Formats: sequence, structure tokens, C-alpha cells
Amino acid sequence: MSLILSLLLLQAAPHAMPGEATVDPYVASNANAGATPFTGDAMVKAFHGQDGINRVVDGMVTLAYADPVIGEIFTSHDKVRLKRTLVEQFCYILNAGCVYSGRDMASSHKDLGVQRKDMNRLVELLQQAMRAEKIDFQAQNRFLSKLAPMHHDVVGR
Repeated sequence: MSLILSLLLLQAAPHAMPGEATVDPYVASNANAGATPFTGDAMVKAFHGQDGINRVVDGMVTLAYADPVIGEIFTSHDKVRLKRTLVEQFCYILNAGCVYSGRDMASSHKDLGVQRKDMNRLVELLQQAMRAEKIDFQAQNRFLSKLAPMHHDVVGR
């Protein structure tokens, strides 16, 4: 019964989990992840399962917050929420059995002023985190090709 209640609460109020700052309510949907998931299990295996996905996200977020080029974009953001929603997003897209509860890409990046050079730098940091996890270059490129179309919703106009 508590699992069902937890799932209902997540659907009703995905905007804040314990330890996170609240955000304006929104409708949670896997469609908000910005990409359709891969089929099969090859990609999730290439990323070493959910543990590997967690390490990649942790590495990328750690690098991004400390980065002299784009770190200031992240300083005022909820690091706990960012990590959780990125893990969910990556896990969903990699077909690792997760549900994405975050906002859509356009509204979550609205008014951040992200420029193309910032996005390019974040991709470099993601690549660095994937290399540290020893993810095959071809799998990295396949994953990046899923994420690439999102730049239209992330980069400010």
C-alpha cells in the first residue's frame, strides 16, 4: 500500500522531493524527458546500469558546478534536484527502467540565458564523465545524438 501511495504522491506533486527546494507545480510525464528511450538493453549495459548512470551524472554535475566557464549558471540551482532529475532523464532515455518526473526542457531552462557555448561546454563535461565511467565511444555518441535535439529548448534565443 505504501508503494502505491508513494507513486500517487509523486504523480500529484513531483515538483519537490525531500531535500529539494520547491518549484512551481507542473504535470510530470516521460514526454518531458526530451527524447524517446533506446530499445533493448545494449545502451544501459554500455553505461553500466543504473549505478553507472548515477556515477556519470554525479561526475558531470560536480564538474559543471566547479567549472570556471559555466559554473556560475549552476550556483543558484538546487543541486539535489538537478542530480535526481538528470539521473531520471538519463535512466529513462537509456531504457534502464526509470520514470522521468522533471519538467520539460523549455520550461526548466527558461530565463537561464544558456548560450550555445555554454551547452557545448556542458557536453564536454558530460563526455569527460562518460570517459571516467569507461563508456565506449560509440555508446557515448549514440547517447549524445539522443540529447542533441534538446539544445533548441535549452539554449536561449
